[in-house]
Amino acid sequence: MAAGYGEMLRTRHAARLLTGTLVGRLPNATAALAIVLFVRAEGGSLALASALSAVYGVANAVGQPLLGRAVDLYGQPRVMLPSALLAALGMTAFAAVGLEPVALAYAAMVVSGFFTPPLEGGLRALWPSVLKSEERIHAAYSLDAIAQEVMYVVGPLIITALVSAWSPAGALFVINALGALGALAVVTSPPSREWRSAPREAHWLGALRSRGLLVLLGTFFFIGSALGSIAVSAVAYGEAHHDGNVAGYLLSAVGVGAFIGGTVYGHRQWPGSPEQRLRLLVTGLAVCYLPLLLVPGPVLMTVFAGVAGIFLAPCLACAFVVVDRHALRGTVTEAFSWLVTSFGVGAAIGTAFAGPALQGSGIRAGFAVAVGCGVAALVVMLAARRALQAPATPSPIVARSENDRNGAVEPGFSAGHQA
Repeated sequence: MAAGYGEMLRTRHAARLLTGTLVGRLPNATAALAIVLFVRAEGGSLALASALSAVYGVANAVGQPLLGRAVDLYGQPRVMLPSALLAALGMTAFAAVGLEPVALAYAAMVVSGFFTPPLEGGLRALWPSVLKSEERIHAAYSLDAIAQEVMYVVGPLIITALVSAWSPAGALFVINALGALGALAVVTSPPSREWRSAPREAHWLGALRSRGLLVLLGTFFFIGSALGSIAVSAVAYGEAHHDGNVAGYLLSAVGVGAFIGGTVYGHRQWPGSPEQRLRLLVTGLAVCYLPLLLVPGPVLMTVFAGVAGIFLAPCLACAFVVVDRHALRGTVTEAFSWLVTSFGVGAAIGTAFAGPALQGSGIRAGFAVAVGCGVAALVVMLAARRALQAPATPSPIVARSENDRNGAVEPGFSAGHQA
């Protein structure tokens, strides 16, 4: 039986690192909504709001793996704290100056998006040295995946409350100040200050030299695309039923399903290697998208949306373990950051493809994009199964557990120490 979440959180530094990371990621999780609300409040068009949000997203996708590589080279505090401050300053300048000149607004989006600190990858790189147990690390990855779903549900509510209590500009100030404080809480912790990546082979491809990682990136690009298309299709479904709240119900149901699936997955130990397990989980994810094609009434559609989310958090949690096993020596933060980027870019592409499908062929076609992306993710996993075999050498998690049992704990242990 896997260690419970309570035992994991009681481990020294664990709660601080998880909480600090979640708070530090709030600006990124709420950026799309916060930018749109601010632009509209300033009298800007939806087209401008979408363009600024897209620039932020592209800059973020470019910056995450580059900053992740810098963390592997120079350590977490020297990279994450300055980048968190620059990201907050970029968004603060946007809120203070407004939309004129528009070139400055775009520049602020580039700075804020690019310098968003890679807290997700950094946290996952820290877990092995903090938790020192394979079971507790697996529980941490599951809780991390669940927390992501909760954050993307709660984050917009926080923005809405801040806008109502203050203003869209005030919401930007507060949420980015909180983000900087969250990053500060992480990088001033002893595990973050002491963590060092293993020496790495100098190569411009960095983490991308891992064939296993490339398979994961392709898989989660399509999973992200499926989620992006579901978000747009849910809005169209709500409009067709003349109820703007329906879209929120559907997306919340996906989050609830992911929460339930992640909770069940994290509370026990499953047989087989993580690579084998991930193939089964992606299969379940693809199958659970199929009922969306029925497009029934809102109540049943909400149930189907919940079913579609059940395998999402388990897929993420298992993928975190697989990334840890396949990251090349000295590239673990960069590898995790590439996964974040692949997922985010996929979501943007899924959104872009769902729009024309909905407009040209109706709501069922929009959800068909999600189904097609789920199938594509499964095809990638199955077609490239030889590249994603279990590594011949023990994973860093297993190696650490064995060292602990033998009483020979390596002081400088961290994830990504193997090739």
